[in-house]
Amino acid sequence: MRVTSVALAAALTLVCVSTSLSGQRPDDQIDARSLQLLAEGRAARTAGNLDGATDLIETALAVDPRNRQAFIVLAEVAETRGLPGKAIRLYREALTLEPNDIAALRGQGEALVAKGAVAVARGNLAKIKTLCKGACPEANQLAAVIAKGPPLTTAQVETKAPEAKPVAAQN
Repeated sequence: MRVTSVALAAALTLVCVSTSLSGQRPDDQIDARSLQLLAEGRAARTAGNLDGATDLIETALAVDPRNRQAFIVLAEVAETRGLPGKAIRLYREALTLEPNDIAALRGQGEALVAKGAVAVARGNLAKIKTLCKGACPEANQLAAVIAKGPPLTTAQVETKAPEAKPVAAQN
């Protein structure tokens, strides 16, 4: 009787482990619905419908959160809207999935420059140069953005206040 219960427990364990392993998809297989939604989101972005593009791409990520390209396109939409902080976070999500994604490193570097973090962007540039063997257009694009520097904001522009004229003494 004891052998039967141990054998039954071992068989159940084997069945549970084998079904959970066979039910998982490899990391490089993205759900087709997610890819379709991403394609629709890209089309909406190209048409200038940023709200619709954001909705479609976020839905693509809800369907399959491993869709690295969706994170990158969503980050590009955020940059178009002038939200470099959000873009940096989205590029970080893409880099979590694939740390050596050159497009994500370049995009994150450009967003970092827009936020004023030029030193961190130089780190991204160094990593891109390490990953690229030979000519690398992404490295050249990021180097040009770093050389240009962060954009000037109204707080950084020095305005000259009109000089105060002395008030004549009243007698």
